[in-house]
Amino acid sequence: MRSLRTKMVFSYLLLVFLTVVVLGGMFLTLIWNYYYGSASSAMKQRVATSMSLHARAMQWMSANERASYMLQSMSEADTRIQLLQPDGMMFLDSNGFSDNRTIRTPDVVRAAEGDTSAWIGKDETSGERIVAASAPLLREGRIISVVRYSAALGEVDRMVTLLIRMTLLTGAAVILLFLALSMWMAGRIVRPLRELTRRARHMAAGDWQLGMSGQRGRDEIGQLSDTLHTLAVELNKREKLKNDFISSVSHELRTPLTSIKGWSETLADPGSRREEVQEGLGIIARETERLTGLVEDLLDFSNLSSGSMDLHLEELDLNLPVRECVTQQAVRQEETGVRLLSLLEPAPLLVRGDPNRLRQVLINLIDNAFKFTPEGGSIRVSAHREGAEAVLLVADSGVGIAPEDLPHVTDKFYKGLSARPGSGLGLAICKEIAEQHGGSLHIGSEPGAGTTAELRLPLIDGSGPLLPG
Repeated sequence: MRSLRTKMVFSYLLLVFLTVVVLGGMFLTLIWNYYYGSASSAMKQRVATSMSLHARAMQWMSANERASYMLQSMSEADTRIQLLQPDGMMFLDSNGFSDNRTIRTPDVVRAAEGDTSAWIGKDETSGERIVAASAPLLREGRIISVVRYSAALGEVDRMVTLLIRMTLLTGAAVILLFLALSMWMAGRIVRPLRELTRRARHMAAGDWQLGMSGQRGRDEIGQLSDTLHTLAVELNKREKLKNDFISSVSHELRTPLTSIKGWSETLADPGSRREEVQEGLGIIARETERLTGLVEDLLDFSNLSSGSMDLHLEELDLNLPVRECVTQQAVRQEETGVRLLSLLEPAPLLVRGDPNRLRQVLINLIDNAFKFTPEGGSIRVSAHREGAEAVLLVADSGVGIAPEDLPHVTDKFYKGLSARPGSGLGLAICKEIAEQHGGSLHIGSEPGAGTTAELRLPLIDGSGPLLPG
């Protein structure tokens, strides 16, 4: 298979070659017509002028008198004069060749028919190229002789040959010049393409960093390089996300599966005590619920990442799902020793949203607050109107989040401390759901002072944007 560079050079060369051939051919045609056409016209004009001056005097002369008259009055230094009979037989030749030869060149034939014409060809006597013009000599409307002028074309042939050689050399030089130029241009085009190919091959082998390197530009190749750079960045992010996913999921699956497997083996022992069986069944149930939550998080993450999660939007009062979630989570107060308080605005906070997804966000935020608030602490859930937005706050008095972890808590699979339980997807999913509702989720925290999660949604009776139903 020929390379792109070879194809480009061949295409450029073919185009230039055809252009040079066409222009060169046109130029040579013009040169040919100019020199030989001028010679023919000049010779034809010369014989026509001569006949207009001398025809009246010669038409009543005898053949010998006519020949003598032509030698004395019509001969020129650089021109050969011939007197022919109508059938082309020679009667006089100023060069001295009067051997009764017959000349039947096109100019003589046309003159015998009554026309004055010129002809370029090779002289049979000398073998050189000549230009000849013949005119009829009339007497009472009858052709009695043919007067023929001719001259050698040696100088004209040499000039035309020189111009042809110069044209061919110029054409060859132009072709070679454009060949070199096309190779240089093709090299400039192909070189970055080869670099892009090299980068793409390294990317195919998993080296994303090399795919992100390379020169950029404003032309199409530069745009392709930028696109490849963007692709490498995205693939690098997805590779990191995949690795984080595998690491997180494998770790989160290992612990509950180990517990379930261990207790299953224990319960399979016929000698297990009743208390031990009850404890094992409880652990298996909790770990199963934990696995179910992990799978649901992964399914939500997959749907959000692929954009296939459908929201069933409806007009609702945000206070209702907040009140339901607080009531549902309140049973954990006795177990954890953490108080759950709520403060809701009396007036309805009308938003357009999916109630099930909003409950999912609220439950996740409250669940995180319970996880990281020690016994004796408190969680405050409040909802109020702020301008054209409904603001939901979930604030706890827990351990807080380290400053270096705070900017990343809503990143996918980010858990900060390796010992922290969960898939690392909860807050990332909450943020995605909030943004799909046209809102936002912000996390603020101070180590040792607690964490506040702020969910903002546009009110449909305010100046905020309306989401489609």
